[in-house]
Amino acid sequence: MVSAAWVLLGVLVAAIALQRISELRLAKRNLQWALGNGGRLVVEPHYWMFFVLHTGWLLAWPLEAWLRGPERAEFWWVFLVGFGLAAVLRYWAIASLGRRWNTKIVVFDQQPLVRRGPYRLLSHPNYLAVALELVCVPLIFNAWWTAAVCTLLNAALLLGLRIPAEMAAIRDATPAN
Repeated sequence: MVSAAWVLLGVLVAAIALQRISELRLAKRNLQWALGNGGRLVVEPHYWMFFVLHTGWLLAWPLEAWLRGPERAEFWWVFLVGFGLAAVLRYWAIASLGRRWNTKIVVFDQQPLVRRGPYRLLSHPNYLAVALELVCVPLIFNAWWTAAVCTLLNAALLLGLRIPAEMAAIRDATPAN
């Protein structure tokens, strides 16, 4: 008989994989729209690192959970709620940006930054949501190593490469009058 932990693990792996695939498809459509409507793609030599990190994370936490049992953590539901709240923040950010949302850096000259939704409160709400996901999901199954390593790598990539690249692209964009 399959345990509840195994069922939850399978459901989360499938749901997150579908989520990521659908987001990549949305980003591709949004990129095509942006490039046809005044958007300018910024070269990102580090983009592949995020792809590797997120794919590795999606493989690592189920593997670590499998090696451990898997069993749900004592307070697994807290981490599951954290994941749910992260998803709400993530999709609020995506909806607030609309067609301007992307996984790549795209700037629009002569257009102001989006300041609605969570962007009224935070500069990078989508990154906060992703960081919460990277830590919460593995912790549901006591996959502490995956949570720690992937969270640290994500923070290093965001703070060291991605956010500085975004900020530079915004500074270099022609401001709206």
